[in-house]
Amino acid sequence: MKVLVINGSPKGQRSNTLKLTQAFIDGLSDKREIVREDITIRDKNISTCLGCFGCWNKTPGVCVVRDDMKDVLDNILWADLVIWSFGLYYFNVPGKMKMLIDRLLPLSLPFMMSETESGGHPSRYDMSGKRHVVISTCGFYTAKGNYGSVNEMFGHFLGKDGYETIYCGQGELFRIQELHDRTDEYLSYVHKAGNEFAENRISRETKNKLDELLMPREVFEAMADASWGISKENGKKEDETFIFTKQMAAMYNKSSYTGKDIVLEMYYTDEEKRFQIVLKKDGYEVRKDSFLKPDTKIITPFTVWKDIASGKITGVQAMMEKKYSVEGDFNTMLNWDKYFGHGDVKQESYTSNDKKSKGTSMMLTLIPWIAFWVAVSINSYIGAFITLGICALTEIIFFRFRKTIYDVISSAAVTGLSIAALLLPELLNIIIPCSYSGFGLMWSASCLTKIPLTSWYSMKSYNGEKAFENPLFMLTNRILTLAWGILYILTGVWTFFLMGTPASPYIAIINNIMPVIMGIFTAWFQKWYPAHYASK
Repeated sequence: MKVLVINGSPKGQRSNTLKLTQAFIDGLSDKREIVREDITIRDKNISTCLGCFGCWNKTPGVCVVRDDMKDVLDNILWADLVIWSFGLYYFNVPGKMKMLIDRLLPLSLPFMMSETESGGHPSRYDMSGKRHVVISTCGFYTAKGNYGSVNEMFGHFLGKDGYETIYCGQGELFRIQELHDRTDEYLSYVHKAGNEFAENRISRETKNKLDELLMPREVFEAMADASWGISKENGKKEDETFIFTKQMAAMYNKSSYTGKDIVLEMYYTDEEKRFQIVLKKDGYEVRKDSFLKPDTKIITPFTVWKDIASGKITGVQAMMEKKYSVEGDFNTMLNWDKYFGHGDVKQESYTSNDKKSKGTSMMLTLIPWIAFWVAVSINSYIGAFITLGICALTEIIFFRFRKTIYDVISSAAVTGLSIAALLLPELLNIIIPCSYSGFGLMWSASCLTKIPLTSWYSMKSYNGEKAFENPLFMLTNRILTLAWGILYILTGVWTFFLMGTPASPYIAIINNIMPVIMGIFTAWFQKWYPAHYASK
């Protein structure tokens, strides 16, 4: 497939729309072998049409103006697919692109067409197999209602059904590195559109995704207003740190409101400036004076916080490297993505949406062990059979959950212990303590692996497997995993020494109370340790 890209943006290669065009062509390339030519109108010598009609009656098919337009016409005739790429300029194409379109007249014959309602001219060449795609971004929150004149114009010289469109509002967001997660999602659907276009036409499902807003209207418009760096109140230039803080505040997701206003204070140490963002039920407020008592205070160099926002370094990495600190309620940090997420326009990325992976469940690991400890302690023979049955049923009951290596080890280990209890009931006083210690050793040994045991089961509450990239999350879980491992190793030890003694009836009570105490400790430690680390 021969593809011609006509880049009409005055920004040239810095065009926001060109990012969409590239994603679309990448999608085409997945399905078809392409040969590509690019025309950047800004760099071409293209004069205005003289309206002399010389290309019709004096030199048919050849414009009397000698400039780069001849090469443009030759490339259009050469291409199987023409992609018109531009940003919306005052509700139509940029000026120089309109000049190019005016100069397409040599491609038409002068005779009138009676087949069309408003009139027209037949093509000088056979264009029946040629396809066109119009790709454009605009600076409004939505593309809807802003491309009427563009559609009218392209509809006249390409035919109303002679081209596909990809129109995207909020185009300026594609140049903001801080928002690349969201814009990359959108580009993944443009990529899919290229896939589908190569085989036939862009599906309705994909078009609906392309019509979705990148950001809610109020978020985008607040960010856009702040980006100009001019105060709405007095028209004066505003400080960069204040502009940045206002744009960050504009990302606030009102649906995350917990019933209590949150005062977040940003203290930029290198600029010696501080601002507060008050997160309210009905929106947010940014303060640069008349400060309130902060719930959470972030003490950071402005340069560091900008690097975090742009993705040059993650917030947790910066914290682990002690580049900033946090005082007050650390829950604000734990729920940062919820408070400053993308609202209700968040969508699944096409490239990562092949199949959602199943979540994990700690119960898949625990139930076989609990069944063994309870049932076998009551009756080794019947209890062993019950445990074997539960091991088998666990696979069925938890079929919706994703199995980890620890689930597999647990099932195999408990099955082996149950068989041992059946065959060697006289060694029960050794088998049961060994089961506790074996369980503890599995936990402890996992601390030596890349992903400790508890991380697999708590990641769901911390952004899924992305939590594995969070060093503070991993450190917290490594400590907790080791603590649980030591508890169960010791449980096996005291169970061994207490069995057959007067304290034997109390073993079950002790072995049930200790995990409860450890559970309370775990809930406390998960909140305390990250906050303690951040306060440094």
